[in-house]
Amino acid sequence: MREVRTDLKGNSVLVYGTGRSGVGAGILLLESGALPVLYDENESIDQDAVRAGFPDGGKGIRIVTGKLSDELLRSVSLCVISPGVPTDLEPVKRIRSMGIPVWGEIELAFRLSRGEVLAVTGTNGKTTTVTLLGELMKRFRGEKDVFVVGNIGAPYTKAASGTTDESICVAEISSFQLETVEAFHPHVSAITNITPDHLNRHHTMEEYIRVKERIAENQTPEDVLILNFEDEVLNRFGHEIPAGGPRVWWFSSRRTLREGMYLEDGILKYSDGTDVQEIIHTDELQILGTHNYENVSVAVLAALAMHMPVDQIRGVLRSFAGVEHRIEYAGEVRGVAYYNDSKGTNPDAAIKAVQAMRRPTILIGGGYDKDSAYDEWIESFQGKVKALVLIGATKEKIARCAREHGFENITMCDTFEECFDTCVSLAAEGDAVLLSPACASWGMFRDYEERGREFKRLVKKLGEV
Repeated sequence: MREVRTDLKGNSVLVYGTGRSGVGAGILLLESGALPVLYDENESIDQDAVRAGFPDGGKGIRIVTGKLSDELLRSVSLCVISPGVPTDLEPVKRIRSMGIPVWGEIELAFRLSRGEVLAVTGTNGKTTTVTLLGELMKRFRGEKDVFVVGNIGAPYTKAASGTTDESICVAEISSFQLETVEAFHPHVSAITNITPDHLNRHHTMEEYIRVKERIAENQTPEDVLILNFEDEVLNRFGHEIPAGGPRVWWFSSRRTLREGMYLEDGILKYSDGTDVQEIIHTDELQILGTHNYENVSVAVLAALAMHMPVDQIRGVLRSFAGVEHRIEYAGEVRGVAYYNDSKGTNPDAAIKAVQAMRRPTILIGGGYDKDSAYDEWIESFQGKVKALVLIGATKEKIARCAREHGFENITMCDTFEECFDTCVSLAAEGDAVLLSPACASWGMFRDYEERGREFKRLVKKLGEV
């Protein structure tokens, strides 16, 4: 059982960011007896709206905007930074230069919570894996002892004060959140894969990889680190874990492993080095695609690390229907199937969605530019994608890339509704329309969830015509 706990009672703590993460951190700090000061550079933020997120309307909460004063910084003993705030901003550098520790919400929640943590990161597959692992743990340990938290939507800070020594927190952890960990120590950690993403934030792949690998930084031989054997970066990382680090458990969808989870003849199998168990045939699963079989492998290994019986695991796997916005079947209208993969916010995730399609596909792409390259995504179209409909800030960039690779059936649209109508007009009976943009939603939508819900609304409206 982990022993890290931190007493912040009576301490003034600067919370950098007034969004959902900042409010969640502020509430947890109040519950711990600390004195939070919420800070935002934007002087025009709606302070009443921020206070409305707190119990009792945020009475006693101090909110500071504009430039940070030395006087304020000298009065605080800690800064808790929201994931959306880059750590290389000048104000953050200034805070650190004054000797003030900078934690993220994950670090704060870990230090103020109890129980064990099962943490999953990676470029793609995190949400599906964490959702499935949460269902497995709820079946194994009961609803009241399991909290599914992190980047998946429910802040870890919201759950922390309700945890006990019997609790299990299943956490989806982003690279942004891993930038600011210190004592964070999951009993089971997993990295699903690593491909280029968020380079506008991390600047280089080397830094992105370094941050992802921090999930295992504090793990010991009593802990388990689950890695993708077929990912070159993770394979190297796993084989370089020093003595005193976690036990590495592997998974693969391409080869038989002497130890670990692997896919063979359509069956997911687990080998402990001596015996081989057939866990489940992929035909029994409700989720599509090899990438999802990899996600299942991670969740199963984590459940086995927690000593969950295989029969219980199989029962949950058979009933698991996937997650919203990840190759989610949205309906069929006049012989055309519609799939919502709004969570495909980078090229690698979008490749997985294209590969999962079993019909000729009209693909919706484009959105916010995260400095991604789209060549491999375009190359994956062959034999699958019959038309590409583009929107958002990246539409010209993607169109140029597509033409360089010989793909010419491209339509560019100004609005999402125009884009959807274009797909309807291009689709024939037996086709699929897939929203898998390979880009973030910012600029047109608040987040990928809003984009996915709008897609499903338009599908439903079409079916009513």
